[in-house]
Amino acid sequence: MLAATGRLLLEEGLPAVTFDRVAREAGSSKVTLYKWWPSPGALAAEAYFTHSAPVLTFPDTGDIRADLVAQLTAFVRWLTEDGAAGPVSQLVGAAQTDPHVARAWAERYARPRRELARRRLRAAQERGSLRADADLEVVVDQLWGACYHRLLVLREPLEEALVPRLVDQALYGAARAG
Repeated sequence: MLAATGRLLLEEGLPAVTFDRVAREAGSSKVTLYKWWPSPGALAAEAYFTHSAPVLTFPDTGDIRADLVAQLTAFVRWLTEDGAAGPVSQLVGAAQTDPHVARAWAERYARPRRELARRRLRAAQERGSLRADADLEVVVDQLWGACYHRLLVLREPLEEALVPRLVDQALYGAARAG
């Protein structure tokens, strides 16, 4: 069911994800879908999480800059080349009015993804690669928030070339050296 839903979501967008259509595509019953998911949007969100997880792994090579660039590049590529930008925009939009989607997005995707980033940043902090007083929450907001802002608010192109600049800005700041 998640595979069929993910395929529909990524190929046709959130409006294509209905219990009727998913049941037909997956060869399951609508009763089963209603039993496990409170809304088609919640099902679509879970399918998105399942499909994105292998793509959005977070490396830990010991080089925080390289790891952030690799992870954010994978995220941007997932959105732009793999076609997830539309479905992500639709899911975030649906989360504004559908409490089931909002809960699923926050609890199953946004908070766990944020924790992965914090954990990686915390490891870099413990290794001395980041200042001990660096606000890791703000670093996460700066990096991923910039991507979501461009995608959802400004609707500006999200390009891989932006990633190293975002990472360098978050890690090194805007103040003059010295």
